[in-house]
Amino acid sequence: MTTLVRQAVDGYRAKHPDWPHGPVRAALIDMDGTLYDSMPLHATAWKRLADELGLKTERDEFFMFEGMTGAATLRVLFDRAYGHHPSDEEIAELYHRKTLYFNEMVGMVENGHIVEGRTPTTPVMPGAREMVATLRRLGVDTVLVTGSGQLSLLERLNEVYDNAFPADKRVTSHDVHHGKPDPEPYLLGLQKAGVEPWQAIVIENAPLGVESGARAGIFTIAVTTGPIPATAMADAGADLILPSMPELAPILPQLLTALNS
Repeated sequence: MTTLVRQAVDGYRAKHPDWPHGPVRAALIDMDGTLYDSMPLHATAWKRLADELGLKTERDEFFMFEGMTGAATLRVLFDRAYGHHPSDEEIAELYHRKTLYFNEMVGMVENGHIVEGRTPTTPVMPGAREMVATLRRLGVDTVLVTGSGQLSLLERLNEVYDNAFPADKRVTSHDVHHGKPDPEPYLLGLQKAGVEPWQAIVIENAPLGVESGARAGIFTIAVTTGPIPATAMADAGADLILPSMPELAPILPQLLTALNS
Protein backbone atom coordinates (compact mmCIF):
# COMPACT_ATOMS: atom_id res chain seq x y z
CA MET A 1 0.00 0.00 0.00
CA THR A 2 2.93 2.36 0.65
CA THR A 3 3.95 2.10 -3.01
CA LEU A 4 0.39 2.79 -4.15
CA VAL A 5 0.19 5.91 -1.97
CA ARG A 6 3.58 7.16 -3.13
CA GLN A 7 2.68 6.68 -6.78
CA ALA A 8 -0.64 8.47 -6.27
CA VAL A 9 1.00 11.46 -4.58
CA ASP A 10 3.74 11.63 -7.22
CA GLY A 11 1.10 11.56 -9.97
CA TYR A 12 -0.82 14.39 -8.31
CA ARG A 13 2.35 16.45 -7.91
CA ALA A 14 3.16 15.94 -11.59
CA LYS A 15 -0.17 17.58 -12.46
CA HIS A 16 0.56 20.58 -10.22
CA PRO A 17 4.37 20.94 -10.14
CA ASP A 18 4.37 24.52 -8.86
CA TRP A 19 2.03 24.01 -5.92
CA PRO A 20 3.17 23.78 -2.28
CA HIS A 21 3.09 20.48 -0.38
CA GLY A 22 0.21 20.62 2.12
CA PRO A 23 -0.35 20.78 4.95
CA VAL A 24 -3.61 18.89 4.43
CA ARG A 25 -6.16 20.59 6.64
CA ALA A 26 -9.51 19.49 5.19
CA ALA A 27 -11.24 16.44 3.73
CA LEU A 28 -14.15 17.16 1.39
CA ILE A 29 -16.42 14.14 1.49
CA ASP A 30 -19.33 13.00 -0.66
CA MET A 31 -22.44 11.57 1.05
CA ASP A 32 -24.39 8.98 -0.99
CA GLY A 33 -22.31 5.88 -1.57
CA THR A 34 -19.55 7.28 0.64
CA LEU A 35 -21.01 8.07 4.07
CA TYR A 36 -24.27 6.18 3.50
CA ASP A 37 -24.84 3.00 1.50
CA SER A 38 -27.77 4.79 -0.11
CA MET A 39 -27.05 4.70 -3.83
CA PRO A 40 -28.95 1.43 -4.50
CA LEU A 41 -32.07 3.07 -3.05
CA HIS A 42 -31.56 6.27 -5.04
CA ALA A 43 -31.10 4.24 -8.22
CA THR A 44 -34.28 2.28 -7.54
CA ALA A 45 -36.25 5.47 -6.83
CA TRP A 46 -35.01 7.12 -10.03
CA LYS A 47 -35.77 3.98 -12.04
CA ARG A 48 -39.33 3.86 -10.66
CA LEU A 49 -39.90 7.49 -11.64
CA ALA A 50 -38.41 6.97 -15.10
CA ASP A 51 -40.63 3.93 -15.71
CA GLU A 52 -43.72 5.90 -14.72
CA LEU A 53 -42.72 8.62 -17.21
CA GLY A 54 -42.12 6.08 -19.97
CA LEU A 55 -38.40 6.90 -20.11
CA LYS A 56 -36.08 4.10 -21.21
CA THR A 57 -33.39 3.68 -18.56
CA GLU A 58 -31.34 1.00 -16.84
CA ARG A 59 -31.20 1.05 -13.04
CA ASP A 60 -27.41 0.91 -12.88
CA GLU A 61 -26.99 3.97 -15.10
CA PHE A 62 -28.18 6.11 -12.22
CA PHE A 63 -24.97 5.23 -10.38
CA MET A 64 -23.19 7.09 -13.19
CA PHE A 65 -25.43 10.13 -12.62
CA GLU A 66 -24.49 10.25 -8.93
CA GLY A 67 -23.25 13.69 -7.94
CA MET A 68 -25.60 15.57 -10.24
CA THR A 69 -28.36 17.58 -8.66
CA GLY A 70 -31.85 16.14 -9.05
CA ALA A 71 -32.70 18.93 -11.49
CA ALA A 72 -29.66 18.11 -13.62
CA THR A 73 -30.56 14.41 -13.68
CA LEU A 74 -34.08 15.22 -14.87
CA ARG A 75 -32.71 17.51 -17.57
CA VAL A 76 -30.44 14.73 -18.85
CA LEU A 77 -33.33 12.26 -18.97
CA PHE A 78 -35.71 14.65 -20.72
CA ASP A 79 -33.11 15.88 -23.17
CA ARG A 80 -32.25 12.32 -24.13
CA ALA A 81 -35.90 11.28 -24.55
CA TYR A 82 -37.54 14.44 -25.90
CA GLY A 83 -34.78 16.82 -26.95
CA HIS A 84 -35.77 19.48 -24.42
CA HIS A 85 -35.57 20.19 -20.68
CA PRO A 86 -38.50 20.00 -18.27
CA SER A 87 -39.86 23.23 -16.86
CA ASP A 88 -38.90 24.37 -13.38
CA GLU A 89 -42.39 23.39 -12.22
CA GLU A 90 -42.04 19.89 -13.69
CA ILE A 91 -38.62 19.51 -12.07
CA ALA A 92 -39.98 20.45 -8.65
CA GLU A 93 -42.92 18.02 -8.93
CA LEU A 94 -40.91 15.12 -10.35
CA TYR A 95 -38.04 15.44 -7.89
CA HIS A 96 -40.58 15.54 -5.06
CA ARG A 97 -42.00 12.24 -6.33
CA LYS A 98 -38.53 10.70 -6.51
CA THR A 99 -37.84 11.88 -2.95
CA LEU A 100 -41.05 10.28 -1.73
CA TYR A 101 -40.08 6.98 -3.38
CA PHE A 102 -36.67 7.09 -1.67
CA ASN A 103 -38.15 7.94 1.72
CA GLU A 104 -40.74 5.20 1.29
CA MET A 105 -37.96 2.63 0.96
CA VAL A 106 -36.17 3.88 4.10
CA GLY A 107 -39.38 3.77 6.12
CA MET A 108 -40.07 7.51 6.23
CA VAL A 109 -43.36 7.50 4.27
CA GLU A 110 -46.83 6.20 5.05
CA ASN A 111 -49.81 6.70 2.75
CA GLY A 112 -47.79 9.02 0.54
CA HIS A 113 -46.71 11.36 3.36
CA ILE A 114 -43.43 11.69 5.28
CA VAL A 115 -43.78 10.69 8.93
CA GLU A 116 -42.13 13.35 11.09
CA GLY A 117 -39.66 12.14 13.70
CA ARG A 118 -39.10 8.71 12.19
CA THR A 119 -35.49 7.62 11.72
CA PRO A 120 -34.59 6.43 8.20
CA THR A 121 -33.16 2.93 7.87
CA THR A 122 -30.48 3.78 5.31
CA PRO A 123 -27.34 1.90 6.36
CA VAL A 124 -24.08 3.67 7.09
CA MET A 125 -21.35 2.74 4.60
CA PRO A 126 -19.03 0.15 6.20
CA GLY A 127 -15.72 1.78 7.09
CA ALA A 128 -17.05 5.34 6.82
CA ARG A 129 -17.23 6.02 10.56
CA GLU A 130 -13.64 4.83 10.94
CA MET A 131 -12.56 7.04 8.05
CA VAL A 132 -14.18 10.15 9.55
CA ALA A 133 -12.85 9.37 13.04
CA THR A 134 -9.32 8.91 11.68
CA LEU A 135 -9.41 12.22 9.83
CA ARG A 136 -10.58 14.08 12.93
CA ARG A 137 -7.95 12.36 15.09
CA LEU A 138 -5.31 13.56 12.63
CA GLY A 139 -6.59 17.14 12.93
CA VAL A 140 -8.24 17.26 9.50
CA ASP A 141 -11.46 19.25 9.15
CA THR A 142 -14.37 17.35 7.55
CA VAL A 143 -16.65 19.08 5.01
CA LEU A 144 -19.66 17.55 3.29
CA VAL A 145 -19.90 18.05 -0.49
CA THR A 146 -22.96 16.33 -1.91
CA GLY A 147 -25.17 16.74 -4.94
CA SER A 148 -28.11 15.63 -2.80
CA GLY A 149 -30.75 17.61 -0.98
CA GLN A 150 -32.23 14.52 0.72
CA LEU A 151 -33.26 15.87 4.12
CA SER A 152 -33.87 12.45 5.63
CA LEU A 153 -30.15 11.73 5.23
CA LEU A 154 -28.75 15.21 5.84
CA GLU A 155 -30.63 15.62 9.12
CA ARG A 156 -29.18 12.35 10.44
CA LEU A 157 -25.53 13.13 9.66
CA ASN A 158 -24.56 14.73 12.95
CA GLU A 159 -26.11 11.88 14.93
CA VAL A 160 -24.33 9.23 12.85
CA TYR A 161 -20.99 11.03 12.55
CA ASP A 162 -20.70 12.73 15.94
CA ASN A 163 -21.19 16.31 14.66
CA ALA A 164 -18.42 15.97 12.08
CA PHE A 165 -20.45 17.91 9.49
CA PRO A 166 -21.91 21.08 11.07
CA ALA A 167 -24.22 23.27 8.99
CA ASP A 168 -21.47 25.70 8.04
CA LYS A 169 -19.33 22.85 6.69
CA ARG A 170 -21.82 21.48 4.17
CA VAL A 171 -22.29 21.95 0.44
CA THR A 172 -25.54 20.47 -0.89
CA SER A 173 -27.63 20.76 -4.05
CA HIS A 174 -29.20 23.91 -2.59
CA ASP A 175 -25.85 25.74 -2.53
CA VAL A 176 -24.62 25.41 -6.12
CA HIS A 177 -25.60 26.61 -9.58
CA HIS A 178 -23.64 23.86 -11.32
CA GLY A 179 -23.47 20.41 -9.77
CA LYS A 180 -20.85 17.73 -10.26
CA PRO A 181 -18.92 17.19 -12.59
CA ASP A 182 -18.50 20.97 -12.56
CA PRO A 183 -15.79 21.97 -10.03
CA GLU A 184 -18.12 24.45 -8.31
CA PRO A 185 -19.21 22.12 -5.45
CA TYR A 186 -15.64 21.35 -4.42
CA LEU A 187 -14.45 24.91 -4.92
CA LEU A 188 -17.23 25.97 -2.55
CA GLY A 189 -16.12 23.22 -0.18
CA LEU A 190 -12.61 24.71 -0.17
CA GLN A 191 -14.10 28.10 0.70
CA LYS A 192 -16.09 26.66 3.59
CA ALA A 193 -12.97 24.93 4.89
CA GLY A 194 -10.82 28.04 4.37
CA VAL A 195 -8.10 26.13 2.51
CA GLU A 196 -6.33 26.00 -0.85
CA PRO A 197 -6.64 22.99 -3.21
CA TRP A 198 -3.29 21.52 -2.11
CA GLN A 199 -4.43 21.64 1.52
CA ALA A 200 -7.37 19.27 0.99
CA ILE A 201 -8.36 15.82 -0.17
CA VAL A 202 -11.59 14.67 -1.81
CA ILE A 203 -13.26 11.35 -0.99
CA GLU A 204 -15.72 10.19 -3.65
CA ASN A 205 -17.33 7.07 -5.07
CA ALA A 206 -18.63 8.18 -8.49
CA PRO A 207 -17.00 9.43 -11.70
CA LEU A 208 -18.89 12.74 -11.79
CA GLY A 209 -17.77 13.56 -8.26
CA VAL A 210 -14.23 12.45 -9.00
CA GLU A 211 -14.14 14.72 -12.05
CA SER A 212 -15.49 17.61 -9.97
CA GLY A 213 -12.77 17.19 -7.34
CA ALA A 214 -10.01 16.75 -9.90
CA ARG A 215 -11.11 19.82 -11.85
CA ALA A 216 -10.98 21.80 -8.60
CA GLY A 217 -7.31 20.77 -8.35
CA ILE A 218 -7.70 18.65 -5.21
CA PHE A 219 -6.09 15.26 -4.53
CA THR A 220 -9.06 12.98 -5.22
CA ILE A 221 -9.62 9.53 -3.76
CA ALA A 222 -12.16 7.25 -5.46
CA VAL A 223 -13.65 4.32 -3.55
CA THR A 224 -15.54 1.81 -5.69
CA THR A 225 -18.50 1.15 -3.39
CA GLY A 226 -20.94 0.47 -6.25
CA PRO A 227 -21.07 -1.19 -9.68
CA ILE A 228 -18.91 1.42 -11.41
CA PRO A 229 -15.53 -0.03 -12.52
CA ALA A 230 -12.23 1.40 -11.34
CA THR A 231 -11.37 2.29 -14.94
CA ALA A 232 -14.21 4.84 -14.97
CA MET A 233 -12.76 6.44 -11.83
CA ALA A 234 -9.33 6.62 -13.43
CA ASP A 235 -10.76 8.15 -16.59
CA ALA A 236 -12.50 10.79 -14.44
CA GLY A 237 -9.17 11.83 -12.92
CA ALA A 238 -8.89 9.95 -9.61
CA ASP A 239 -5.46 10.16 -8.03
CA LEU A 240 -5.96 7.12 -5.79
CA ILE A 241 -8.51 4.31 -6.27
CA LEU A 242 -9.48 1.87 -3.51
CA PRO A 243 -11.85 -1.12 -3.74
CA SER A 244 -13.73 -0.47 -0.48
CA MET A 245 -14.22 2.11 2.25
CA PRO A 246 -12.71 -0.06 5.06
CA GLU A 247 -9.40 0.07 3.19
CA LEU A 248 -9.27 3.88 3.36
CA ALA A 249 -8.96 4.65 7.08
CA PRO A 250 -5.80 2.55 7.65
CA ILE A 251 -3.84 4.33 4.90
CA LEU A 252 -4.88 7.89 5.76
CA PRO A 253 -1.92 8.56 8.11
CA GLN A 254 0.67 7.60 5.49
CA LEU A 255 -1.26 9.41 2.74
CA LEU A 256 -1.34 12.66 4.71
CA THR A 257 2.33 12.27 5.59
CA ALA A 258 3.18 11.85 1.90
CA LEU A 259 1.06 14.85 0.85
CA ASN A 260 2.60 17.01 3.58
CA SER A 261 6.23 16.17 2.78
